[in-house]
Amino acid sequence: MVENYIVFSFASGFSSLLRFDYEGSAASRTLKQEQEHAHQVHCSRERSRAAWKIIEEYLMPFVEREHYSISSKCRLHPDNDLFRDQEEHKIHFDINEWQCGYCKKSFRAEKFLDQHMDNRHHNLLNVNGSKCLADLCGALHCDHVMKTKSTKAKCNPAAVARNHHLCESLADSCFPIHQGPSASRLHELFLRQFCDAHSCSRKQKPFSRGGKKQTSVLYLAVSILTMMLLPLFYLLVYLHQRDMRMRTQELRRIPQSGRKAKGS
Repeated sequence: MVENYIVFSFASGFSSLLRFDYEGSAASRTLKQEQEHAHQVHCSRERSRAAWKIIEEYLMPFVEREHYSISSKCRLHPDNDLFRDQEEHKIHFDINEWQCGYCKKSFRAEKFLDQHMDNRHHNLLNVNGSKCLADLCGALHCDHVMKTKSTKAKCNPAAVARNHHLCESLADSCFPIHQGPSASRLHELFLRQFCDAHSCSRKQKPFSRGGKKQTSVLYLAVSILTMMLLPLFYLLVYLHQRDMRMRTQELRRIPQSGRKAKGS
């Protein structure tokens, strides 16, 4: 009787141990799958960054000029950029020096900082509330800016029509013409700036209305050189004028000394 009880207790304990191990393994696998799923963000950071730069350079100057506030329902709004918070936490000190604004770790190139953001700070992505800005690249001409597509490539009418439709839908949703003069003007500008270039004729270039004025490197170099040479120029002018005054005074003294000699 006692022996049967011992055998039964041992079997029950062993069964519980196996069940606990199985449940623990299952929970571990579930957690691992959730972590792997969290890393799987199907959105291109590089193309999202290109799209945001286009918005900043070729759209926002006009929006700011009109004092217009873009609705959060508009897909061009910063809140709808999956990577916006991470991108704003990048600190660029020099050409080979980048820093993570979250943990202050330094990197030699932006691509390494991107990898760090993906691996260490993926939990800061607003996956549920944000959309992928890269999905708008077709409408915003990201390939034109990134130079990822040859200008001699054969035109695809279906892709052009799809991008043109997306472009017009952005204009309608972000700048509804019934919201007043500013929205109406921005709606028209968006069509000319982005949508007109979606054509196989290629007569119209993207960003025909211009954008944010960029200070060129050459202009900056010339400005710095001018500021450095300007004091030297004024110094030379001063020395030249002083030399001329001294010579004039010497010429005035010569006739006076000659008259004194004749009088004696």
